[in-house]
Amino acid sequence: MIGWKRPALALALTALLGTAAMAALDALDRANPPPLDLPATSVEVVDRDGALLRALATPEGAWRFKVSLDDIDPHFMDMLVAYEDKRFRAHRGVDLLAVGRAAFQFATSGRIVSGGSTITMQLARLIEPREERSLTAKLRQMARAVQIERRLSKDEILKRYLTLAPYGGNLEGIRAASLAWFGKEPKRLGLGEAALLVALPQLPERRRPDRHPEAAEIARDRVLDRMAAANVLDERETHRGMETSVPTVRRAMPFLAAHAAERALREHRGEGRIELTLSRRAQEGLERVARDAARRIGPRLSVAMVLADARTGDILAEVGSAGFFDESRSGWIDMTRAVRSPGSTLKPFIYGLAFEEGMVAQETIIEDRPSSFGGYRPRNFDLAYQGDVSIRTALQMSLNVPAVRLLDTVGPARLTTRFRRAGVNLALPRDEAPGLAIALGGAGLSLRELVQLYTGFANGGEATTIGNMSGDRQTATLLDPRAAWQVADMLAGIAPPEAAAPRGIGYKTGTSYGYRDAWSVGFDGRHVLGVWVGRPDGAAVPGLSGYASAAPILFEAFAKSGLPVTSLPRPPVGALRTARNDLPAMMRRFSSPGDALRENGIAEAAPQIVFPPQGARVELAVAEDAAMPLVLKLQGGRAPFRWLANGRPLDGSSRRRTASWQPDGAGFSTLTVMDAAGRTASVKVFVEQIATER
Repeated sequence: MIGWKRPALALALTALLGTAAMAALDALDRANPPPLDLPATSVEVVDRDGALLRALATPEGAWRFKVSLDDIDPHFMDMLVAYEDKRFRAHRGVDLLAVGRAAFQFATSGRIVSGGSTITMQLARLIEPREERSLTAKLRQMARAVQIERRLSKDEILKRYLTLAPYGGNLEGIRAASLAWFGKEPKRLGLGEAALLVALPQLPERRRPDRHPEAAEIARDRVLDRMAAANVLDERETHRGMETSVPTVRRAMPFLAAHAAERALREHRGEGRIELTLSRRAQEGLERVARDAARRIGPRLSVAMVLADARTGDILAEVGSAGFFDESRSGWIDMTRAVRSPGSTLKPFIYGLAFEEGMVAQETIIEDRPSSFGGYRPRNFDLAYQGDVSIRTALQMSLNVPAVRLLDTVGPARLTTRFRRAGVNLALPRDEAPGLAIALGGAGLSLRELVQLYTGFANGGEATTIGNMSGDRQTATLLDPRAAWQVADMLAGIAPPEAAAPRGIGYKTGTSYGYRDAWSVGFDGRHVLGVWVGRPDGAAVPGLSGYASAAPILFEAFAKSGLPVTSLPRPPVGALRTARNDLPAMMRRFSSPGDALRENGIAEAAPQIVFPPQGARVELAVAEDAAMPLVLKLQGGRAPFRWLANGRPLDGSSRRRTASWQPDGAGFSTLTVMDAAGRTASVKVFVEQIATER
C-alpha cells in the first residue's frame, strides 16, 4: 500500500505546485503585463498604389514604418526564422532546447558559441530595452516572452519584431532598412539583400554596410551558408546571393512631390498615412525632366508641371519647382499654384466659342492686319502680320489679331463665364470687366487651373476639376463636343518643337508679356500635361518663349512619364473638316454682323444691302428669252466689294456701291456682298420672271 501511495502523493503535490505556480504566474502576468503598444511610426505620404513618396521621421528622430507581412519578400521570412529561431512556430516564447544547447556550449568552451534567444525574446528586449546583460536580464526576457506569446499570435509577434528591429543608426524595422540600404520596399529584396537584413539586427552598428562593408559582407555570407546547410537555399542560390555587392552608401528616404506632400501633411496633420492620386513612376519621370531642363535653361529659372487624367480629374504627377531646396531658383515656391499671365494659352477656347456659334470653320479666312478695337491695337509676337489666313493657320501660328477679332465677336464676358462654369476664375485687375486683352494673357491663372481647362479638349468638351486627393470630381460643359474636337484637331496639327519626336498630341504654347512666363499645354485622348517655365520672382527673361523654352520640356515629359499614348478623341457626329470651296459663302471669310471698323476715331459701318431688301419678291421682265438684269445696291462697308449670287461670285470686284445681276431663272436666290474687311451681308429674295410682248 505504502509503495503506490508515495508516487501518487508526489504526483498530487507536483500538480498542486504546478497549479499554484500557474496561478502565481497569472497573477503576476495581470499585475505586470508587457508593454505591447507600438511606439509612433513615421508618417507616410504614398501614391495611388501605396508606393512611398515622402515620409517624416518619428518625434525621436527614428525612421520606423508600419509593416505588413504580406509585403515582405518570402525568402527573407524563411531565412529570418531559419537563422534566428527555427522552432519559432512551435515554442511558447522560450525554446528550451536552444537554451540548453547555448548553456552547454558556454559551459564547455567558456564563451558564448550560440545564443538561445527566440524572436519573441528579442521582441521583449526591443519593447523594454536595457543595457544590462546578465542572467537576471535573460530570465526577465524569458518571462516577458511567455507573456507576449499568451497575448499575440506568431504573425503579430513577427510584425512587431520587424517594426522595431535595429538596422544601424536611426533605422528601425525592415521597411526603413530596405529603403535606406537598397532603395526599395522589402517585397522586392534579392537573396543577398535579404540575407544582409537578416544579419544586421544582431550587431547593427558593427555591421553597418556604409561604415563596415567587410563585416557586413561576412555576416551576410554566414547567413547564406547556414541557409544552404539547412536546405532553405540550394547551392546555386547561395552563390548568386554572395555575388551581389554590399551597399556602401545609405540612401535618403524618398522625397518626391515635395510641394504636394508638404500641403497634404499640413492639411491632414495627425494622420499616419496620406494617400495621393499621384503615380510614383510618373512623378519620378517628371521630376528628372524638370531638374535636367532647369540646368539647360540657366540659373534662377524654375520649371513646374502638372499631369492629370482628364476623365477622372486625378493629378498623376505634380512638380512645383525644379528643386525644392534650390535657393537660387526659389525652389520652395509651388509654381503650380502661382497666379501668372497665361500668354496665348487661352486662345483655343476663344476659337472654340466661335466654332460653337457657327461663325467659322477651319478653312474660313480671317484677317491678320493691323487693327484697332476701341483703341486697343494688338500686335503679333514677331511684330509681323500674315494678311489673309485660315482659321486653322491663325490658331496654329498663334496670331494675335485674329484671336482678338474673334473674342470681340463672341464677347470676353462669355469666355470668362465658361471658365467659371469649369471651376476657374480668372484673376482680373480690380474693378475691371473682362476685356479683349484676355486673348493675349491679360488675366491671371495658375498652371493647375490651366490644365483643368484643357481637360475639356481631351474629354469631348467636358472639363473636369483636378486634384491630388481622392474625392468627388465635378464636370462641366466647357465647349460643345463638335467645337472642342475642331479646336483639338487644329492643335494636333502643330509641328513638334525642334528635335522633339512626334507624340500624337495636341498642344498650345504661350508667352506672357515681357517674357516673364513660358507655357506649353498638351493633351492626348486621356491625359493633359501643363508646363510652366520662368522666374518665381516674376522678373523678365529675354528670349524666353513658350515654343522654344516650354514645348520641348512638354514633349520630353510626356515621353518619360511612363504613360501609354492614348489616341486623340474621335470626331463626334457632325464634326467634319470641310474644304474652303465646300463651305457656304457666308463662312468662307469671317465677318461680324454689325461690326464696325474704327480708324482715326471714325466708325465705318459694315456693309448692308439696301436693294433688293430681305424677303422681297422681284418681278423681272423677260424679252426675247432673256431676263432683264437686277440692280443691286448697298450702303456702308469698305471698297472694293465682291458680290455672290447663290454662292457663286459675280464677275470681278468693284469699288462702286451698285452692281447688276442677271438671274439664271425664277425662284429663291441668296445675294451676298463682301467688303474689303471681310464683312458680309446677305438677303434672300424670290425672283419672278414676266414675259413682255414684242
